[in-house]
Amino acid sequence: MGHQESYRHNEAYAEFLANWDAAFYAKYIDHLKPARPSARVLDVGCGAGQVVGRLTEAGFEAHGVDVSEPNIERASQFSSRCQMYDGRRLPFPDDHFASAGALNVLEHVEEPEQFIPELARVVEPGGHVVLSSPNFFRVFGFRDYHPRMRGVGNKWRNWKRLMAKRARMRRDPDSVRFDRMTPIVKEPFTPDDDAIVATNALEMRFFLERSGCVVEQVLCTDRYVHAAIDRVLNATPLRYCMFNSFLVARKQPVKKNVPPANGIRAGQL
Repeated sequence: MGHQESYRHNEAYAEFLANWDAAFYAKYIDHLKPARPSARVLDVGCGAGQVVGRLTEAGFEAHGVDVSEPNIERASQFSSRCQMYDGRRLPFPDDHFASAGALNVLEHVEEPEQFIPELARVVEPGGHVVLSSPNFFRVFGFRDYHPRMRGVGNKWRNWKRLMAKRARMRRDPDSVRFDRMTPIVKEPFTPDDDAIVATNALEMRFFLERSGCVVEQVLCTDRYVHAAIDRVLNATPLRYCMFNSFLVARKQPVKKNVPPANGIRAGQL
C-alpha cells in the first residue's frame, strides 16, 4: 500500500485536521482568495473542509479534493464541492481556477515533482498558486519538531545540502528531485511526522518556475505574526533556511509563436 493510500480510511488523520485552529490556515486563505468576486478556487488536500468553507462564506466558488474518505465526509458539511481524488491527477480541466493551493500537502505526496505542475495546470494564466509546507532543511530555528531539523549537526548538513541542490539547479536542472524521507509513524497519529518528502522553499520555487509560474513571494512564516517580526524574518535570503516554506506564484500566459508580418520568418532578414 502506498503512502497516500494509507490516508484513505485514516480516521485519526481526519480527527486531527478537524481540530485545526483557524489561525493556522488564515494566511493561506487570504493569499488563496482570487481578486475577482465569485471566482473559482481550489484547495488540494482540503482536509476537513475548513478552508473551502471559509472561501465559500467569502463568496467564492470554492472546491476541495482529498485522498481521505473520512476527510471528505467531514468536508461535505462545509460544501458539496469537496470530492475524493487519486492524489495524482486533479479531476478538472486546464486553466479552470482563478487560484489553487495546497497547505501542508506536498510533503506527503508520492510524486512531488509532478504534483506542482499538476497544481499549476488547473490554474488560469494570471492566476495564483499557493504552496505551503514545512522546511525540512532548516538551518536556523527552534521548536524543531522533526528529527531532520534538530541539532547543530543536522543544521550544518541541511546547509550543505541546500548549497548542493542550488548548484545542481544551475548545472543539471533536469536531474533535480526532492529528497525522500522514511515516515515516522507514532501513536497517537501525528501527520507532520509521517512526511515522506523533505520539502523546502528552494526546490518548491524551482518546480513552480519550471511549471510556468513567476514566484512573487517566498516566506518562512506560514501564519500571521507581528508585522515587524515578519519583515525581519523575510527580509533576506536567509528565509530559505528558516522555519517554513510559504510560496505565492502567478501562472504565466503561454507564449505563442506569432508569425512575423508579410510571412517573413525569423532569420530570413
